[in-house]
Amino acid sequence: MTSFESSPNGPNSLDDIAQKPVLLTVVEVLQKEKKQKEKTVPLGQAVVDLLPLLRGQCSFKVSAPLYAVPTSPLESLHPEAKGGLEVTVCTKEPLLSATQFANGNLLSVTLEAAYSIPEAFAATGPLQNYMACLHVPAAGEKEFPLLFTNGILKLDGEKEPLPRPKKWPLANIMAPGALSIPDSFIVGGPYEDEDGELNKREDREFRIQAENMKRIIWDTERRCYLDPATVAILQKRIVECRYWPVEVCRMSVASSSKGKTSKADKGDEDKQISFHGVAYVNMVPLLCPGVKQIRGAFRVFAYQDSEVFEKTKSQHSVFWDLRTQIGLTKEELWTSGISTPPSRAVPSKTQKEGKEKLTRDKDSNRRMSNAPKTQLSDVTVETENVTYLSLDGQQYAEAGTFLMMEIKLDKALVPKRLREELTRRVKQMIPPRAPLPPRTAGAKKAVEDYHNRVTSIAVAILNEYHELFGKQLPDQGVIDHQTLEEQKRQLNFELNSSGKYFAFKEQLKYAVVKIVREKYLKTTAFESQEQLQAFLSELYVYLMDQMHIALNQLLSEEAASPVPLSRTTEEQLWLFAHEAEVNKDYKLASLYHQQRVAQDQHNIQYWLDYGAFCLLLEETTKAQECFQQALSLDPHHIQSLLLCGIVAVTLQHYEEAEIFFEDACCLEPSNIVAWTLSGLFYELQNNNIQAEMAFREAKKLLRAELAKERSIPEAAEGEGGKKHISAGCVRSPSPGPEESLPERVPGSSADKLPEVLELACVAPGEEATAPEAAPKALSPGSALGQPPCTIFMKAVEFLMKVNAIQFVHRALAHELLSLQGGPSCAYYLVLAQTSLLKEDLSKCEECLHEAVRIDCMNPNVWAQKGHLCYLKRDFGDAKECYERTISFLEDAADMHFVYLRLGSIYLEEKEYGRAKQTYLLACKNSASCLTWLGVGIACYRLEEMVEAEDALSEANALNNTNAEVWGYLALICLQGGRQLEAEQCYKYTLKLGLRNDALLREIRAAQQRSGSPAS
Repeated sequence: MTSFESSPNGPNSLDDIAQKPVLLTVVEVLQKEKKQKEKTVPLGQAVVDLLPLLRGQCSFKVSAPLYAVPTSPLESLHPEAKGGLEVTVCTKEPLLSATQFANGNLLSVTLEAAYSIPEAFAATGPLQNYMACLHVPAAGEKEFPLLFTNGILKLDGEKEPLPRPKKWPLANIMAPGALSIPDSFIVGGPYEDEDGELNKREDREFRIQAENMKRIIWDTERRCYLDPATVAILQKRIVECRYWPVEVCRMSVASSSKGKTSKADKGDEDKQISFHGVAYVNMVPLLCPGVKQIRGAFRVFAYQDSEVFEKTKSQHSVFWDLRTQIGLTKEELWTSGISTPPSRAVPSKTQKEGKEKLTRDKDSNRRMSNAPKTQLSDVTVETENVTYLSLDGQQYAEAGTFLMMEIKLDKALVPKRLREELTRRVKQMIPPRAPLPPRTAGAKKAVEDYHNRVTSIAVAILNEYHELFGKQLPDQGVIDHQTLEEQKRQLNFELNSSGKYFAFKEQLKYAVVKIVREKYLKTTAFESQEQLQAFLSELYVYLMDQMHIALNQLLSEEAASPVPLSRTTEEQLWLFAHEAEVNKDYKLASLYHQQRVAQDQHNIQYWLDYGAFCLLLEETTKAQECFQQALSLDPHHIQSLLLCGIVAVTLQHYEEAEIFFEDACCLEPSNIVAWTLSGLFYELQNNNIQAEMAFREAKKLLRAELAKERSIPEAAEGEGGKKHISAGCVRSPSPGPEESLPERVPGSSADKLPEVLELACVAPGEEATAPEAAPKALSPGSALGQPPCTIFMKAVEFLMKVNAIQFVHRALAHELLSLQGGPSCAYYLVLAQTSLLKEDLSKCEECLHEAVRIDCMNPNVWAQKGHLCYLKRDFGDAKECYERTISFLEDAADMHFVYLRLGSIYLEEKEYGRAKQTYLLACKNSASCLTWLGVGIACYRLEEMVEAEDALSEANALNNTNAEVWGYLALICLQGGRQLEAEQCYKYTLKLGLRNDALLREIRAAQQRSGSPAS
């Protein structure tokens, strides 16, 4: 049993306990001979990690393996026969107080290796000590250095295995196996998941080659306990300066000599430091919620005081603080070897001139890089110092040297909200709402009310009968006819004398009036007695039929047949709503969205579509209610969370928005759009650290997604082109193959929109004929000249669908900065669409000119240009653009509206045959009331009355509130001599408010020709 004392400032401080294990050596005591001292032979060593004491434990027991010392008898034994030591460690009281344990932290830094090292690093020649060091902030002005020494130079060969154990930073261990830290391994991982540099797809080949070439291996972990005050300083330092310098150098090892020089002077003479470099480690990810670790590759650059000070605010080299520890006691050795001491940390004019000279003489200096260093006693000759520095350090950049290292904390500096807490907060922000009652209107509602009145009156009359004559049981036999007539007479007398008959009649009156108004659309007086009589006869028949239906449903013992399903499907309702939005008939679009919601109030997508429509109208509060209703149906629905966050930002409820975005990223960490939108939100809040982290995470996910897609065998291309498309990259107006991920260029700025150029591709002179068959389905392997897919364009695709224009512009600004070589066609296309929504036609035209110049084979560009010309009423150019669009092998994203508008242009120009074919193509792809109306009009003008009536009937079945459909039906009925039907259609036309004056005049002229009175 042994013991030692530990105190914060004593020899066994908390830092010592963190990074120094207990070393147990098993020795064999040999039998002493006469007149000789007792001899001991070390057999093996075991190490015990004291880290559990810093994690709140007061005692623990561990079985420490026993590792053999070289040349000992234990070395020849089988590993299982070597055994181990059972060690118990205990303390009288916890080493950490409750405050220290709760608010303190443990920092561990693992330096794995340096790869792609300079050619000057050779195994031959004097022994060299390869070192690396960095400063860790501590309380006060003091900083704690972490030094890594004795890097092992390895020549070309197979790379180190994974996983492999981390090593203790100790030199007094005799057993090589005891150098390994128990249960601590370097596990590696995909390059794309790393946090540093060189983690792009294009760096992969270089990394693989470097790991199999000459390299320096440390595999050492150093630890440091951080008290609560130091943790606060660490956070402050990262905020003030995101980059930390990790310095590397090579120092010659003193060799034995028989010269006359004194021992101290000889050691100083032999120890020469060279190849001073520095890697800049971005520590900002540690300030992101829940992040505890940074691991990656970091490039090594030449150490230059001014550059290091500019990036890290570090005024002098870490090795200067460690000069005594590493054996550099003379300033002359220091200044000639690497960098200037603190007194000369700020670069002088002479140094700047030396840097300029180095640039001019780079080739000659490279030849001198291996020249031996000379000691300079005259410290004023600083130009030569900088030259030596640059010669050595420059070789790191030329060789592409990089460090592999890991920085890890026991607890995250910024705690991350738990998923349960986020879910609870989201539920608190969404109040429960009662379900909406189903709504019906018009003639159907009037008939239902009539049925209900008839049923309630029948039940009341039956109760009166039972009070007068009692209930007739089945076993009492059938009542004869004379008795029934007598009972009927008595019942009528009772109802009339009591006034109940009059009450029943009044109850029915309102229901009948509603049927007359809604079903027969009769609101004006009759012109003659004959018209009145005919109408009453027709109404009586209809009311009697409906009464029998209601009574049969009441008295039938069988269950009523289910209500037939509506002919209008959910997809059709969405199409109709979208049509109305594009045509700016927002009242009709709102009605269709409400019908979708009424059909299924538990369908999340219906609520999201309705909310997106409200965003288009800038009705933000109503949109928020829709999105929250969707989220109440499924609190884990990612799109609902993102849309709630977007609306919260619009309403300036930033705290709620943060909860929504954070919850979305927590629930689905692989969602690229969620991370991108979170980054845009944090950027809006000037939280650049979390914005950068979110963008970095999104880019990492996108790289992994693209790499996964590229791993599909290319043999599929020979069988018909690419047959896959990104699951997260929904087709946008100008989708692109995800070929690369351009990174944001630091310091770059957005270019101004280029001047409008002439179109690179002019429209052909000949008119395109409308295709006779439907275009082929969209193929992902189209040759549309598509741009690379970036995280911001993915976000734009999502945002454009939900009309979140504010976020669209923010994402487009980032897209403009991230693309090298100027804006893409997709960028200009989206910008044109947003300009069109704002009715900024001149800006839209500029963007489309640029889009056509970049990619004149993109059908989406021509479709959008056609829409622009159509809205400007430049139907000639619109026709050319639309015809070019449908002539491509690939369909545009909005072919439905291309067909509709091209068909209307053909009708305007009286090209009825082309109009009919175009509208039929639209009907085949996505039939709607407007597409069948177009077919009906074209057929009517071609005097194909049967086909015209069939088409208009289809249109009427899809939407019976379109006044133009009723107007053309009236014309067809007049042409066929069906006066009554024509009059009925004409009345519907007037009631629905037909705005087409030309059609109204045509109907009235047809009425005059046929002798039918105009209403």
